[in-house]
Amino acid sequence: MKRLTKKQMIIFAIGQLGWSMLSGIINAWFVTFYLPTQGDIEAGAAQLITPGLVVFGFLTILGLITALSRIFDAVTDPLIASLSDRSTNKRGRRIPFMQWAAVPLSIVTVLLFCAPVNAISGINVAWISVFIVLFYLFMTMYCTPYNALISEFGKTQDDRMFISTAISLTFFAGTLLAYTPFVFSGMLRGAVGYGWSYRICFIVLAVIACVCMLLPTFLLKEKEFVDTKPSNSHMFKSLVATFKNKEFRIFAGSDIMYWIGLTLFQTGLPFFVKVSMELDESMTMVFMGGMTVLSAVFYPFVSGLVRKFGKKKLTIVGFLGLALAYLITALIRFIPLPGMIYGVLICVVAAFPMALLGIIPQSIVADVAEADGVNTGENREGMFFAARTFAMKWGQSIAMLVFTSLAIIGTTQNASANEITASAQGLTIVAFVAVAFCVLGAVILSAYNEKKIMKTISDKKAAEEKPEN
Repeated sequence: MKRLTKKQMIIFAIGQLGWSMLSGIINAWFVTFYLPTQGDIEAGAAQLITPGLVVFGFLTILGLITALSRIFDAVTDPLIASLSDRSTNKRGRRIPFMQWAAVPLSIVTVLLFCAPVNAISGINVAWISVFIVLFYLFMTMYCTPYNALISEFGKTQDDRMFISTAISLTFFAGTLLAYTPFVFSGMLRGAVGYGWSYRICFIVLAVIACVCMLLPTFLLKEKEFVDTKPSNSHMFKSLVATFKNKEFRIFAGSDIMYWIGLTLFQTGLPFFVKVSMELDESMTMVFMGGMTVLSAVFYPFVSGLVRKFGKKKLTIVGFLGLALAYLITALIRFIPLPGMIYGVLICVVAAFPMALLGIIPQSIVADVAEADGVNTGENREGMFFAARTFAMKWGQSIAMLVFTSLAIIGTTQNASANEITASAQGLTIVAFVAVAFCVLGAVILSAYNEKKIMKTISDKKAAEEKPEN
């Protein structure tokens, strides 16, 4: 089978630029749009659902909708993975799913922000509930097969590292593009009003994202690069077999710790900037953008470092580097320095670990999936990446619960308000907890047997290259 050229790998990575834009829109704007602050309301935002902690006294309606949609999402991950692994489509096991999902995913992302009643209404709650579920369904239909192709397109370790680097860059680029409504919505607001100033931005981004997602499905012919027989295992059997893999269980455990620590920091960054550093909230975008750009500078060096030190050691270094960045964040309360100095220091310290952890883990999953295929004779790459996505979502969900519980320590919350009132004390605790999760992730990953996995893969390559007598 043919190997992808570097140009084709970049085309493949453009697909991730598309879906990361749509994911970024939901992560950055879903709560902001439907739970406007008092300042947003004064600027023209409409309250479309009942605000406040009105569900069991500790959840918002939006929080409940999000939690239920995540449960649905957790079920569809292995289902789509199983359908993709077992697919006998003549065009391949992955590309058809991606092509079917791209357009509806883009449309649903926009419709999610188009609740029909311009006032608090149960109809809006029903609308949001339906479209957030559809969003996660179509996102899974695209992302699970897409991630499985990392292993199948990456025929060599160098190919996998190049693909992982490229998709990590496009992921960060897509996420940053999702923040552009911060700039452009203000320009449109006077002409079209508050709600449509954002919707127009979302429409433009969704169109661009759709084109990006479809590009690899039309320009890359899966069957030219992948020759794997469909898996015979049904969903539950395949999921159980995936988690029977000891090395994958170790990786997944460390990965959950990573996503908890990362999400605690990302969720808390606006609060750290505003409360702990005492800077304007707009500096959040500056720090996030600066950290992303600086992290990208390190990307070209990661592949060389992997060849020299291996993936396991560098991932552990990434964990400990993030822990150091979070420790600096925790010290804001104890060492009086200007907030800008802390912001720059955190960005500089976190950039290299973010580069390592943005690239290497996807490649580790691809290695484990390939080694498992050698040992079992079944090609279940989709299920391995779905299981990794499942670990990510669990980590993110746990982090959100932990953050909202810890950040408010030392404050009195207004149960009828939308905003979380964070305290310096609570944010310090959040930072120390993030340190603990990152260190725990490093400890868990230390048990991962990288030599065993790589030997299985190298033995397979040697057998394939051995000339027949």
